[in-house]
Order: sequence, then structure tokens, then C-alpha cells
Amino acid sequence: MLGNITEIIDNNVIVELSIDINSQPNLVNLHVVFEDDKKKVVGEIVKVTQTALTANIVGELENGGFTPGATSKPAFNAKVRLIELEELEKILGDQKVSSGETNFGTSNVYAGYKINVSINDFFSNHFSILGNSGAGKSCTVASILQKLFISSPTPPVNSHLFFFDAYGEYTKAFGKLHDVNPLLNYKTYTTNTKYPDTEILRIPVWLLDVDDLALLLDANNPTQLPILEKTLKLVPILTGNSEAVVRKKNDIIARALQDILLSGNDSTKIRDQVIAVLTKFNTPELNLESQIVQPGYIRTLKQCLFVDKTGKMQEMELVVEFIRGYINEEEEEIREEDKNPFYSLSDLELAMDFALISEGILKSEKVFDYANVLSVRLHTLASGESKEYFSYPNFVTKDQFIESLVHTPKGEPCQIVNFNINYIDDRMAKVITKILSRMLFLKASTTLPRGSRAFHIIIEEAHRYVIKDRDTDLLGYNIFERITKEGRKYGVFLGLITQRPSELSDTCISQCANFVILRTLHPKDLDYIRDMVPNISSEIVQQLKSLKPGNCIAFGNAFKVPISMYIDLPNPRPLSNNVDLEVVWYQSIQPQPVVQPSAIPTGVGGARFIPPAVAMGNATPTYQLPVAQAPTPPPVPVATGPKFVDPAQVASVVNDTSDSTGAIAPNGVAVPSTS
Repeated sequence: MLGNITEIIDNNVIVELSIDINSQPNLVNLHVVFEDDKKKVVGEIVKVTQTALTANIVGELENGGFTPGATSKPAFNAKVRLIELEELEKILGDQKVSSGETNFGTSNVYAGYKINVSINDFFSNHFSILGNSGAGKSCTVASILQKLFISSPTPPVNSHLFFFDAYGEYTKAFGKLHDVNPLLNYKTYTTNTKYPDTEILRIPVWLLDVDDLALLLDANNPTQLPILEKTLKLVPILTGNSEAVVRKKNDIIARALQDILLSGNDSTKIRDQVIAVLTKFNTPELNLESQIVQPGYIRTLKQCLFVDKTGKMQEMELVVEFIRGYINEEEEEIREEDKNPFYSLSDLELAMDFALISEGILKSEKVFDYANVLSVRLHTLASGESKEYFSYPNFVTKDQFIESLVHTPKGEPCQIVNFNINYIDDRMAKVITKILSRMLFLKASTTLPRGSRAFHIIIEEAHRYVIKDRDTDLLGYNIFERITKEGRKYGVFLGLITQRPSELSDTCISQCANFVILRTLHPKDLDYIRDMVPNISSEIVQQLKSLKPGNCIAFGNAFKVPISMYIDLPNPRPLSNNVDLEVVWYQSIQPQPVVQPSAIPTGVGGARFIPPAVAMGNATPTYQLPVAQAPTPPPVPVATGPKFVDPAQVASVVNDTSDSTGAIAPNGVAVPSTS
């Protein structure tokens, strides 16, 4: 026995030691069992002195398994001993990676003990990977997923993981999946339109609905939504060329002109507004050169707008009568075959102009104030560099577009799809992330049978995009919050990777069921983690400050107790290493001839830093000049057997089966790490 229970305070059990603590390795974080005739209560040692230890109750061993939670307290006469190996396996899992499991890392407490996790328990829930910059978040993500696809007994060939890659660093880690297993495929889209090294990310503009367009144009008032609705209703009509479409155009223009003519403004202002409208909006039948025929003479519409010296438009009634001839009192239905579903941003801009004049933008300053800003933003988008992201070469439906994302050009399924959003500003990156995430959510929510397909949306630097913004006030919801609240039943899961959890949406992080937290130092983030993350203790929060790079504390549905572990280094690593200033500042670099970007398959110009496969946090990057062909990647790790140290072969802390003299005898308990 380790000693006797002397005090139980809330969840803490204090044990007076009956062993010589100076002859033992560190006992902190080891598990102890408080055993009596009726039950076995498990605790984790959180504090040790020369004479006593303190353990937090973490659960109970019963019915051949482990039940987490502190619902039961031990009796004062309970036997206190270190946990045995077969008991430890009920808490931390078996050492063999069986079907439906994947390895995450190695325990920091029990030397060589592999931490294997149920795929369902982890990946069928939303999850967060948190930690300061340099703590190893990118390597953690890459390592977990490499093992999932490569080292698991059966790779998940039907999975679909969508990375929103803020720095374009994951291609190096996953780019060679197909070489390891022909059933696995990885593809990437870039936002670099000037020097694209892969396919440019493009979203068909005709797949955008009102909510998408509101986000894209940064709408800030619900009163702007009807204009967007009318725009989307008009654009397939106005891009057609049938007689019915022309009549519809004439009707819209004529109604706007009639409102101007009957507005009661002075004739000069009326004339100027009519000319302005017909200069921009016209048809072969209705334009400034349209002829108005009267007995004995023919004049153009423009001539009839003449204002005399007295400030009157003598032909006002004639013009009004002519314009009314183009108004259809009964709205004419446009046949579906007359509509054009394939349109561009420029077509959308024209449709919005028609929508604005039909909403009375020319006769109301109030309408002009909240509506014209949408037109200006759409014009900026349609004429700027960002238009490339909404210029799709051919017509596809929404289902076809999503299927094109998750398949190679040869039709093979892609398990990982990477959107490199490194080359666009945060606002556009957030909008594109939301639009694509919403498409995936709507696709999954309409797929039958429900839950027959799964989409994982993994967002790097999530604090930039998954935030509390005005989407709820504008649209009634935030797509990321909706995914975290409703996505699980449809098979849509959110993975958040961030260094600033306090800037995330409270709703999103509170809906995450699994957490992998690396070193975190910012007091605000630590307080936020303590307040928002379920089942986290003050002791765990304190540990987060001193974790080494690559070390983490994991807890949630997939972990029966919080686990401190080391995440194995991925191979290949993502391109996330820091700049080596000794090389950049001091090494002499010979001038190199200019190489066209297309000749460098791994990047654009300049030198690249190739990090060797060394322990995380101790990497010393080597300098390598650009080469004409891509370097051969390091070998991808394959599954290996567990390396748990057999307790019977190591002399270490064991349970005391003798009297209270402190003598210790081996009896097959799990061996703690002495490091």
C-alpha cells in the first residue's frame, strides 16, 4: 500500500504516505486505485510531499470497464495502490491499434504507452486544437491525420476532409498520399491567381444564393436582402434573349421611367434622369432613339424630352403615353427554357442595376442610401482581381460542383481537399470559407439517407473566421454556429485550429466535444479555456503553460480521462517551420538567374527552407536553392507495433503488498516514466 486516506475534500483525496518517497521516481500524474470490498475508485495524483499525496478522483472501475466522473468517493479504510496494467488499459486504451481506432501519440506519464483513440469517438464530433504559435499545432494536425490514413489497419477511403489552409503549409504533409496508397488522393486549390501552381479556387457565381451574396457584398442591413433576392430572380431572365425576356426588360425600364416622369420634379431634372436611365438600360425597342409617331411627323424619344425656355417639357403627356405602352399590367411568366442559368459577375451587376431601378432607387434618397452601396461593392468585385474566384469555365449544378471538389480529374475520390487561402485578405477568405462550408452543409442536410456521407471542415487560424460577427443579425444564423449545433446529425463536423481561442465564437467552441490543447500562455486564453471548455480542471490549466512543443493535454468524448501525451512528429512535416535568421542574415547567397514560376513546382521564386525530420522544437533548417524539379519527399511512416515498456522488466514504483515497513515488491503494475 502507498498509505492511508486521512482526508477527503470535495474531489480531492489526501493520503498519508507509508513508503519512502525519496527512493521513488516522480509520482505526479500517475493513477492510483482506492480499493475496498465493494468498489474501485480511480484517482490521479496531482500533488506529492515528503509525507502525503493528493489525488483527484477521475472515475470508477466497475463491471469490467471504467466509468469517468467523480460521483463516488472511496472509503477511509480503502486500500491505496498504484494502478495495474490491465486496469490502465481500461482507461487509456489497449496498445494494439484495432479496427475503428487510430494512434494519436505516446503518454508522457507512462513510458512508451501508446494512446489509441476510437475514430468514432473523436471524428464524429466537433473538435478543437488549441495552442500558442510555435507550440506544434500544424505538426499535431498533420501527425494525427497521417496516422489516420496511413498507419490505421483500414484507411478511411470514403472520408472527405476539407482544409482551409491559411498559410498553404499542409500540401507538403499530405501531397504524397497517393504514392503510399493508390486508394488515397489529395488535391489542392490555390488563391494565387498570378502564379498558380495548382488549380485556382473558383466558385460558380450562379450557385450563390441570397445569403451567400449578402456575405460577399458585406450587406449590413436586412432591408438590403430583398434587392439581392430580386437581383437573383432577374439575372437568369435578363441574360436571356427571347422575345419574352425583351418584353420583361422593357417592362422594368418603362415602370422606372414612369415613376420618374410622374415624380413631380422640375422638367430639367426629369429629363436628365430619363436620359441617364435610357443611356444605361435600353433595348432595341425602348431607347433614346425610339421613334414616336404622330400624324404628320416622327420624332425620337430624346427629341420629345426637350425643355423650353419656360422650364416646361411640352411633350410630357406624349412621352408618358409612349412609355406606358411597354408596361405589362399582368406579369408575364418567363419559361424556364428562356432563362439563362449560366451567368457571370458582370451579368449579376447588370441585373442588380435593373433591380435597383425597379425598387425606386432614382426617386427615393432613402432607398439610394442603403441600396446603392451594394451596387458599388458588386462593381468593385466584378472589376477587381477577386472576380477570378467567381469565374467558372462551364455550367455545373451545385451537386456537380461539390462532386468535382471531392474527385480527381480522373474521377477518383479525394479524401483530403485543401483550399490554400493564403493569397487573399481576411475578409474575402472568411467569405469564401463560409460560402463553401454552407454549400457542404446544405449538401449533407439534403442527402438521403441522412448521415450516409460525412464532411469534415478543418479551419486553420480559426480565430480569423469562426467569430461572433453580424451574420446572425443579418441572416438569422452564423453558418459555423449552425454546423456546430446541427451538423453532427447530418455528418458535417468542424475542426478548429487556433492560437487565440478567446476570439472564437462562444457557441462554436462550447459545442466541441474533443480538445487537444498544446502550450498556451496568454492569460485571457487560459481564462477562456477554463470557463468555456467542459470538464477542465485548474490543474490542467496550469499544466498548459509549461508544455514543451509537440506535447499536449487531450480530453473529451474520445478520452475517458484527460491525457498528457507527446504527438509523434509527422513525416513529411507541414511547411510550418520558423525562418532561420542565422541563414537569412549571415549566409552569403550567390545571385541566381530569374526562374519563371512555372518552372518551380513547389513554390514561387527564392530559396526554400527544407526542415529535416528531427524532434519538434529542435529543428535546424538547412538552406537549399531552387531546383528545376521537386525534391523527393521523406518516406511516410508505416504502422509499427506498440513500444510500451513491460513493467515486469523494469524496477520502478510498484504497489506495496507487504506491511507498512515500506518494502516494495514487483507485481506487474504499469511503469511510470522517470522523466
